[in-house]
Amino acid sequence: MLKKTAKLLVTSSLVLGLASTAATAAEKVYKWKLATTWGPTLHPFIDAPTNMAKMVEEMSDGQLQIRVDASNKHKSAFGIFDMVKGGQYDMGHSASYYWKGKDINTLPFTTMPFGMTAPEQYAWFYYGGGMDLMKKAYAPHGVLSYPGGNTGNQMGGWFRKEINSVEDLKGLKMRIPGFAGEVMAKLGLTVTNIAPGELYTSLERGTIDALEWVGPGMDIKMGFHKIAPFYYTGWHEPATELQFLVNEKKFNKLPKHLQSILVTAMRVSAYDMYIENYDMSGTAWSQMESEYPNIKIKTFPKEVMDAMKKANDELLVEMTKDQPLLKEVLDSQKAYMKKARKWTEMSDYLFLKDNL
Repeated sequence: MLKKTAKLLVTSSLVLGLASTAATAAEKVYKWKLATTWGPTLHPFIDAPTNMAKMVEEMSDGQLQIRVDASNKHKSAFGIFDMVKGGQYDMGHSASYYWKGKDINTLPFTTMPFGMTAPEQYAWFYYGGGMDLMKKAYAPHGVLSYPGGNTGNQMGGWFRKEINSVEDLKGLKMRIPGFAGEVMAKLGLTVTNIAPGELYTSLERGTIDALEWVGPGMDIKMGFHKIAPFYYTGWHEPATELQFLVNEKKFNKLPKHLQSILVTAMRVSAYDMYIENYDMSGTAWSQMESEYPNIKIKTFPKEVMDAMKKANDELLVEMTKDQPLLKEVLDSQKAYMKKARKWTEMSDYLFLKDNL
């Protein structure tokens, strides 16, 4: 009888101990830090990580709390990839083409010139194998990457002078990041990448002659139209997807339910940024059109577009020569775009063509 009682006591103690451990784990509060490329007022870019952090805290009942540090706090707008990889920050929010010099395989996950539209690209990510390829590209760095918000088709940029030929491009100094910058450099431009907070001053002082930013919703607040009145339509960033980066070791230490909450919040906030930016651009263009009649909407001449496409194709061949993973990603995007573009044409292009 004593032995049986002792066994019961030991068993009860073990059960209580396990229950106590489980309760403690469930109650543990995880405090993370996220670094962004964006300043605290750069809407809607800063809204994606901010809204994501709020959703995570609410859905986890405060168990996972994420502090969002804008670029003015950590002072390294283009250092997000390194900070997340190194563990100084648990998460980041930026754009993968900013670190193409560190790993070229990550470049296409933002956007590519003459590439997919935002709906096509989202479909590729979630239903066409894009997420698996992105995981494969970031795996060597111990980093996880998720779509972080899309701008849709970006405008081709603000220019001080009208562009009528390829010759007009030669010698110009332009802020344009990513692979598009390499295309423009091949056409004779001097290309640079400048942090968002320095763009207006650089254009005003003549450090650059032209720049691309996003679209009316974000451009109107920057004041570029006061200096460079020629506003060209897009070609280089048809679906600019920002990225959430997560340190993989830190992610794996989270309980499964918090991992699910985090992934869900990132996906929701990414799409919300896309529609917020769409609304901002539609609203802003209405204002710009009436208040700033000096703005001249232009499309690059066929000669220039043909030269851009030729340079783009040549650079892609050169770039993928010894990069099998990059070629795999780009081939996947190209194949998916070929399939989806027919539907885009039938559903959107022909509708707009017949109803504008």
